[in-house]
Amino acid sequence: MYEGPIQDLIDQLAKLPGLGPKGAQRIAFHLLAGENVEIDRLIAALGHVRDDVVFCSECGNVAAEKLCRICADARRDVTKICVVEEPKDIYAIERTREFDGRYHVLGGALDPLSGIGPDQLRIRELLRRLGTQEDGQDVSEIIVATDPNTEGEATATYLLRMLKDFPGLSVTRLASGLPMGGDLEFADELTLGRALSGRRVLV
Repeated sequence: MYEGPIQDLIDQLAKLPGLGPKGAQRIAFHLLAGENVEIDRLIAALGHVRDDVVFCSECGNVAAEKLCRICADARRDVTKICVVEEPKDIYAIERTREFDGRYHVLGGALDPLSGIGPDQLRIRELLRRLGTQEDGQDVSEIIVATDPNTEGEATATYLLRMLKDFPGLSVTRLASGLPMGGDLEFADELTLGRALSGRRVLV
């Protein structure tokens, strides 16, 4: 245990996902050894995240304006919506360059043990999008791209039940190639691209 502000910084850093006490300690001492201007830039960046980042009113992605750059892009195919758990998953899929539609961010996955049910996710917003036309066209395909783990599979099954009665709507799931228990965020572009292009029909 260190004294004063440095221990406070280590404690706060250790709360971040993927960082344990040792990693937090390394970052804290790196900042301590750095120039004041580096710390000022970090403080400014954190302030901008807190004050300036908003969520897209259409899909729930992180954005700087009311609509994210993907929803604002008229070249995207409005008839296809890829449903993901978190904004970071959008960028994993975008790296593959296999998908030209739009997205919908759920804000997590079903996890009853953690108190996350359908009402805590953006499922109602998805159903609302399906009930209205985008740019005069109906959505014809929903790609369920939740993580291939227990929570992601439960979410995909729940979405299938909710979407199966929409007329003319095809519901697909990412194909094999993604390991069970993994996260989209850590999949390489080739594996994720093959899974996206080889998705299977659920309905």
